[in-house]
Amino acid sequence: MNFQQLRSVREAQRRDFNLTEVAHALHTSQPGVSRQIRELEDELGIEIFMRAGKRLTGLTEPGRHVLPIVERLLHEAENLKRAGDDFARAGSGALRIAATHSQARYALPPVVRDFRAAHPDVTLHMQQGSPQQVAKLLLDGEADVGVATEALAQYDELVALPCYRWTHSVVVPPDHQLAREAAAGQVLTLERLAQFPIITYETGYTGRSHIDEAFRRAGLELNVVLVAMDADVIKTYVDLGLGVGIVAAIAYDEERDKHLAAIDARHLFADNMTRLAVRRDAYLRDYIYSFIETFAPPLTRAVVQEARLAGQLLTSSEFA
Repeated sequence: MNFQQLRSVREAQRRDFNLTEVAHALHTSQPGVSRQIRELEDELGIEIFMRAGKRLTGLTEPGRHVLPIVERLLHEAENLKRAGDDFARAGSGALRIAATHSQARYALPPVVRDFRAAHPDVTLHMQQGSPQQVAKLLLDGEADVGVATEALAQYDELVALPCYRWTHSVVVPPDHQLAREAAAGQVLTLERLAQFPIITYETGYTGRSHIDEAFRRAGLELNVVLVAMDADVIKTYVDLGLGVGIVAAIAYDEERDKHLAAIDARHLFADNMTRLAVRRDAYLRDYIYSFIETFAPPLTRAVVQEARLAGQLLTSSEFA
């Protein structure tokens, strides 16, 4: 039994049993992948995969029991390597961050700047995706740290740590009716907002659930005419006059967005909590703890370790 055999089995399951994609991912040939899988099956005395001719079509019953063990073995091998690197290559290495666009664009830049100044020998790899994609990258061991507002707290395999609360803002052109009303001291209401076409986030992104919930609770129809994954796109179409935008307050910058006016909407929609997540069973190198504390100072090494050992989420109230 060897690690290449284990990797072939894991990648076959991850890539929907497509051996061509497995070979590409492992930088080898398709016959080589097939051979590695067969050799492991022969050694274990079971068939891990169901087959139709030469094609893999799914996991057998023994395969469903074996695969989690394969995952754990490969994960622990990676942990062992990181533990060794912590001593052999202290202060240098790679940090893989997975984040949603809003976090990568607005929350992370000053954190990355400060972290790089303190750890110049650490290479950063930034990956962007939906909250579900961020969670999957963590679960698959392809990211060390994940940052998102939605989804991360839904997985038992992850420790999702509350970092900061944020609210939404309504953005409109400066000459828009709502901007004039806000300048005159009128408080924006959901009833007033419901009179306009809305441009906001896709479902499952950046607090969209709280927007939908507020309108639903008020018995009002939310007239969404355009959805996007990030605030920059939303602001672009608001500027074109297609509708009123609802974005994360952090996404509006007075200097950069002079062509738009922002109206505070914290009284309309529930607060949102951004969380930072790591795999519960991952070995975290020293500089990963440093990055976490740079992003959210209350999340000291001791706090993170306690949360991982306790197997429980920290309550949001601790970081209100």
